[in-house]
Amino acid sequence: MALLPIIVAPDPRLKTKAAPVGTVDASIVTLMNDMLETMYAAPGVGLAAPQVGVLKRVIVVDAADRGEDPAPIRMANPEIVWESDDLAPYEEGCLSLPEEYAEVMRPARIRVRYLDENNELREREADGLLAVVIQHEMDHLNGTLFVDHLSSLKRNMIVRRLTKAKKTGDLLGEYVPVVRTGQKEA
Repeated sequence: MALLPIIVAPDPRLKTKAAPVGTVDASIVTLMNDMLETMYAAPGVGLAAPQVGVLKRVIVVDAADRGEDPAPIRMANPEIVWESDDLAPYEEGCLSLPEEYAEVMRPARIRVRYLDENNELREREADGLLAVVIQHEMDHLNGTLFVDHLSSLKRNMIVRRLTKAKKTGDLLGEYVPVVRTGQKEA
């Protein structure tokens, strides 16, 4: 497994729609595993292939609580087949928008269909943090960032801060997480 560089916004690659995966083969499984290693090292709870410069419809998530055993989920071509009418707020952050957080409203419960790491079609229901993370990562596959769900004023403030940080050298356009011990952040 390998740590992959994570792209930081603003970057046009993060606004590009990802292509479907034909088959989950050895190269896609390697990508999924490398993404998981990168996500854990960051630390994060989800990562989409476009965030590491791969424009394929692949996401990985692990919303296990602190102190619980890891519960990684690998998904190719995820699609939401049902979502609840009720919405729930959640303060979101993103590895591609470091140190930026905002409350986003999303469906509280979802059912998602995807190909797993064995190329088997699966469906699972999710609520709480897991539902939020899956929806957040699926947005990346369509070139959408969590800030795109905010008012233009809030979104522009965040993008300006990131742009300024890149120009002053306080933030790189890409970074490779460092493997470290400790807990992942929610």
